[in-house]
Amino acid sequence: MGEHGVSKRAKAANRKAAKPESRLAMVRRARKINRELAEVFPYAHPELDFRNPFELLVATVLSAQTTDLRVNQTTPALFAKYPTPEDLAAAVPEEVEELIRPTGFFRAKTKSIMGLAAALRDDFGGEVPGRLDDLVKLPGVGRKTAFVVLGNAFGVPGITVDTHFMRLVRRWKWTEQEDPVKIEAEIAEIFPKSEWTMLSHRVIFHGRRICHARKPACGACPITHLCPSYGEGETDPEKAKKLLKYEMGGFPGQRLDPPPGYPGRPAPPLGASG
Repeated sequence: MGEHGVSKRAKAANRKAAKPESRLAMVRRARKINRELAEVFPYAHPELDFRNPFELLVATVLSAQTTDLRVNQTTPALFAKYPTPEDLAAAVPEEVEELIRPTGFFRAKTKSIMGLAAALRDDFGGEVPGRLDDLVKLPGVGRKTAFVVLGNAFGVPGITVDTHFMRLVRRWKWTEQEDPVKIEAEIAEIFPKSEWTMLSHRVIFHGRRICHARKPACGACPITHLCPSYGEGETDPEKAKKLLKYEMGGFPGQRLDPPPGYPGRPAPPLGASG
């Protein structure tokens, strides 16, 4: 078993010296990575707590430039006080700001979520629309947020190009693009539409737990044999193991209310230790 692990890593290390990869070979490798990540993370899911499309939409807007954990710790009080778009649209801005302060940029985010709540009330009968063209017209909602909502609240396939997704697809040489819309278009050509939403979850899970921005845990990565960037991070297995996050490292996840089948521990509420 040890020899097999060594040979897989040697194969990855030698990939850079090999002849340029063809488009067909890249597509096959990309699809194999997706299949293997599905085995590693069969429980991959959106890491924002939500009970309906409105809660997911607001939570996703709040998640900009903060962690899903901090959003999940913040939204229970927000949704307890403002459970519907009508409630949030009629709120006192200063009171909303105070509730969402832990997520950062709370004044701008208050303007966005109150604005989108008013738009839902006035233009969509208080319901979150299930179309991309409608969602991106809402204040604070771009394509990334729209695809999170479409994929996870409406079952409409979409690719979520967040910072983790952008980092990994470039490390894996699936694309050289830097613009999120161009990345989305190129990745969409590699995978069937039915895979888009779960592919996004798997890639983001891998990025948060193993393939970190500053120091990837290469020595603990299950897909090193498919990665052309193997060696950018810590390759020693024991040292790499210490870099693993969330359930992979034995720590709580980001959700206070994780879905059934999640193998890790729920995150603690705001203000709790652990």
